Amino acid sequence: MAPRFVKIGLAITAFAGLLTAILCILLIDRTEAVRSLKDIDHVIIFMQENRSWDTYFGTMAGARGFNDPNVQINPNGRPLWYQPVDSNMSNETETLLPWYLGYLQGNWSQAIQCMAAGSNGYTENHASINGGLNDGWARNNTPWSWGYLKRQDLPVQFAIAEGWTIGDMYQESQITATNPNRVTLVSGSINAPGSPQSPDEGGVYIDNTETPGCEAPNLNCYPLKWKTIFDIYEAAGVSWQVYQGVDNFDDNPLAWFEQFQNASSDSPLSQKGMAYLGLESFYSDAALGFLPQVSFIVGPRELSEHAPYSPSDGGWLQHNILDAVVKGPKYGKSLLMISYDESGGWGDHVPPYHSPENTPGEWLEDPYDLFGNIYTGPGVRVPFYMVSPWTRGGHVFTEHADHNSQILFIEEWLSAKGYDNVRTDGMVPWRRQNMANLLNALDFDNPDLSIPDIPKPAPPHRDSRGEFDGAAFCESQFPDPRPPPPYSSQPSTLPNIVEEGYKICTGQLTEGRYLVFESENGRLLTHNRPTQDENNNVATITTIPSPSSNNEKDKYRPQNARWVIHYYNNNSTDIAVIATNQSGPFLVSSFDREVWLGQEGKQVSTRAQATPVDILFSPGNGDGDGEKRGYSIAYAPSSTAGGGDGTVDSSGYINVDKEGNVRIGETKETFKGVSVTYYD
Repeated sequence: MAPRFVKIGLAITAFAGLLTAILCILLIDRTEAVRSLKDIDHVIIFMQENRSWDTYFGTMAGARGFNDPNVQINPNGRPLWYQPVDSNMSNETETLLPWYLGYLQGNWSQAIQCMAAGSNGYTENHASINGGLNDGWARNNTPWSWGYLKRQDLPVQFAIAEGWTIGDMYQESQITATNPNRVTLVSGSINAPGSPQSPDEGGVYIDNTETPGCEAPNLNCYPLKWKTIFDIYEAAGVSWQVYQGVDNFDDNPLAWFEQFQNASSDSPLSQKGMAYLGLESFYSDAALGFLPQVSFIVGPRELSEHAPYSPSDGGWLQHNILDAVVKGPKYGKSLLMISYDESGGWGDHVPPYHSPENTPGEWLEDPYDLFGNIYTGPGVRVPFYMVSPWTRGGHVFTEHADHNSQILFIEEWLSAKGYDNVRTDGMVPWRRQNMANLLNALDFDNPDLSIPDIPKPAPPHRDSRGEFDGAAFCESQFPDPRPPPPYSSQPSTLPNIVEEGYKICTGQLTEGRYLVFESENGRLLTHNRPTQDENNNVATITTIPSPSSNNEKDKYRPQNARWVIHYYNNNSTDIAVIATNQSGPFLVSSFDREVWLGQEGKQVSTRAQATPVDILFSPGNGDGDGEKRGYSIAYAPSSTAGGGDGTVDSSGYINVDKEGNVRIGETKETFKGVSVTYYD
């Protein structure tokens, strides 16, 4: 959203020395990690600004990035890596592949910290998604929208995301700018037609409108009048607090709701939701173990990561917040969720997963007569990671999620603690049914209080008055921080730009990764060639021992252990069908699609011969049912393959015996699912 000119608070690090001393004392009595959802005491929500998933993490190993094996092939026959370029942009190429913004090297690595890409507005983002083709980022936004950063440009964000658990299918809630997305984070709705709210409660809120009244009947009507999650928590007796300074970049969504605007200064809504305590209060409360049950952090403009405000300065703020949480005495009972509100005009290669046409609360007739009947969201992917003892270890959470997921998690957590009436009735039903509640990301059986090495960032630049001015300082050094797009040096195919390595998967699987499945006895499922033996008998899948390696990142490197899953959808490959149907059963192929999984573990050579399987995640978590954490693979019953009730056929589990042979039967094997990135 456009910069808001408010005075920057000075006190963010005023108590740093004192807090360091306090931490040294309190770390001695640091709480051990609890082992159940109900025993978590603190959830911290921290949302930054305006970055897409690919822009930040497209080169990250073991996640759905620039080596996506399921990248959409558009009707023109091209993978959507190839974004069309108009002749008025360049005569040197017809398409633009994802490109590294610092490709010119030198001091461009500094300049791109304060560069902007395109527009985060409603119109430009819908035009970029282009009805699901997702091919309008260069033409309908800007060529810089298709650029990306690397680990070296955002080392803190990379280290936090890889040190704990990153979600690689987390989407912005609304295909538009900041305000509607932050409103969704605190209420579950923007009051699109068919939402639980009535039309006279405000909205449909699709822009950064903060002018009283309506842009048109039932369009951007302001202020908003429906309940937020914090109204609900206050009524239920849940402790909560918004931590913000006077400079909050106008990013506190509660300020856009009538009940908070009209609250008296001594009321709980005002004192908890509108007061300017400053971030030093959060640091102090975290250090002393005094955080409320739900904390909501709103950072200052210069540290928001909203272009031109830099990833490096935002990384400094993230480092401070992380330190306060993980070095505090209550870390063993705390969960920190870090997210970004929307994409900020930066592109992402995964077309949005969304509801079927005319789903209540999700679709509207475009009020500007540009796009016809459109879905409001979810939109493109944005960064999201979860810091806690139960998400430690470099995992990737693969379930569909959006800002509603944070609400859903808090509902589950507070209900487990015995609270009644904490359900957000204003949430649009399709989101409640189809967005993850994040529980599968947490492993309560194996908490880990260790803290990975996080690079210590340089402090943001300050002006002579001590106020943050990193963007202005950067722009003074680099008046034109946008590098020229590399039109003249376009490769014929997308290079191997993703780092090598792997991540352990957690949660129900989605497309987009090269997968390795490791059995309980440490063997990897493998495919072989030829698919038939010398007697024309169809060969079955096999296993190999998980190889040992002196290099940890090579642990799952064997090429014949790499698999790719594909949404079955009654064998439909239509992109419109896939956009609204993204769950099992799956078809399973080798990494190069030369081998497919057929009946009874047999290998077949074409997709048409493949047999769908259910791949289901069990969280374990000591719930008494004996389930281990991991994935079962079972042949889908005929009713499932035809769109039935999804019941797993218990006689058709894939398992591995002691000798390493693959068997099909009633024995339920729990596999570790691993997302890998290798180039051999």
